[in-house]
Amino acid sequence: MESNSRSKFKIICVFCGSNPGHRKVFSDAAIELGNELVSRKIDLVYGGGSVGLMGLISQKVYEGGCHVLGVIPKALVPIEISGESVGDVKIVSDMHERKAEMASQADAFIALPGGYGTMEETLEMITWAQLGIHKKPVGLLNVEGYYNSLLTLFDNGVEEGFIKPGARDIVLAAPTARELLSKMEVLTLANFLYLFVMFKGIPRFNHSLRLVLFFH
Repeated sequence: MESNSRSKFKIICVFCGSNPGHRKVFSDAAIELGNELVSRKIDLVYGGGSVGLMGLISQKVYEGGCHVLGVIPKALVPIEISGESVGDVKIVSDMHERKAEMASQADAFIALPGGYGTMEETLEMITWAQLGIHKKPVGLLNVEGYYNSLLTLFDNGVEEGFIKPGARDIVLAAPTARELLSKMEVLTLANFLYLFVMFKGIPRFNHSLRLVLFFH
């Protein structure tokens, strides 16, 4: 179904598993996210695999007429590419180059359910946001509560003084693709407001309000 307005995002990086998971709900979520990206005319950059959830979402976005760019380290080509891949595939030297390339291409990041690799990539983007390296939204597609434990860990980090409350708000989460993308669009608007306030130096906005505009 077509969205009412064109997305603010041109290309989104999706982190996800090279496995499909044990339950069909995860595959369904990957397909749903692919459909939602197509409906909003958003291109995809991802890990380049043709198996698991990576294969499902890349195929769906490609079939929908949007551009797909896969970025994969040379060592993983025989493991994560089975048969024909879709769209463009860029082979890089290692995992560090893979993440840097995907990050430079994307306007935002979404994590579908996945394993250690998916979580490591997502956490790095969260860390970069905390350090001010980028101001791109980071979202978790929390399918059937898959990321509940991770979100609870973040909350515990705030409670114990290891994560600042404002930094906790970097991470968005929602159970459906449509809801998550809508949240991310709102955060992008808030970022524009924040930058306007910071660079125009409007005096009536104090520092606390600037942080609210940035993080909410």
